[in-house]
Amino acid sequence: MKVLIIGGGGVVGQKLAQQLARRGTLRGDNISGLVLADVVDPAPVDAPFDVETVTCDIANAASVAQIVTADVDVIYLLAAIVSAHAEEDFDAGWQINMMGTMNVLERARALETKPVVVFTSSIAVFGGEVPDPIVDHTLLNPQTSYGAQKAVGELLINDYSRKGFVDGRGFRLPTISVRPGKPNRAASSFMSSILREPLNGEEAICPVDDDFLHYYLSPRKCVENLIKGAEIPEQDLGMNRCMMMPGRMWSIRELVDAMTAVAGPEPARLIRWEAQPDIQKIVNGWRFDLRPEKAIKLGLEADDSFEDNIRYYIEDDKPGA
Repeated sequence: MKVLIIGGGGVVGQKLAQQLARRGTLRGDNISGLVLADVVDPAPVDAPFDVETVTCDIANAASVAQIVTADVDVIYLLAAIVSAHAEEDFDAGWQINMMGTMNVLERARALETKPVVVFTSSIAVFGGEVPDPIVDHTLLNPQTSYGAQKAVGELLINDYSRKGFVDGRGFRLPTISVRPGKPNRAASSFMSSILREPLNGEEAICPVDDDFLHYYLSPRKCVENLIKGAEIPEQDLGMNRCMMMPGRMWSIRELVDAMTAVAGPEPARLIRWEAQPDIQKIVNGWRFDLRPEKAIKLGLEADDSFEDNIRYYIEDDKPGA
């Protein structure tokens, strides 16, 4: 069993690689090799099997051909430029997020090996004049370029799977929080930074009101779900291979209260509340009443509480922990 993680240098890609190294198996087989690919050389992970790190530009078909080889059994397609970046740079968003997905699928089709492809989509595919609640078969109606690019990716995953070129499955990720590291260019980046930085003793800015509701999942649960998602039997996926990954709805105030319950009152005092209309415009276009029934039936899970998300960050990622 050889596994390829495209986007293997990112937070989720690295955590996924580490968990696969601990497990040693996927889809009932021993993992014999793991390739971590990203636009910059990913950090290696220690594993009881061969691990290779490579650079790849998924917008370049020739670069994709170097990493998607006939011996790859499972491809995790995690690479993307994130929401605010894709909105600012229209051309780069479509080249990387849409054409990059097409390049990976086209390479798999040419090889005729039908790998499992696990594609990470986004809840940004929903929006606009779509009634609540949002269920697995609600019309995709993205209100950002990033959401539109992910929606096209979902259609490609479904069609290439229908034709038998790949065994695809796509999961619309909730906002992953609390993410380690530095803020990125995602519009949702503040949903980690307002917790991560205060937990690390640093000031953070919250650009929305404390009653802002959103849909969250911890990095730990996200990785568990991506592994379960790869292991779902093809026949159980049905005629729509793409679904919401389970998460839970919480307000910003509930996130801060959870941090206070776990870490005491001091971190919350480091949050500055400053409205940022450009961020508010993007996140207000995302829809909130999400019902991930299909994924739950297939065994994927949400966090029990946001206090768990805080604890996971302290246990797994807080500097010096």
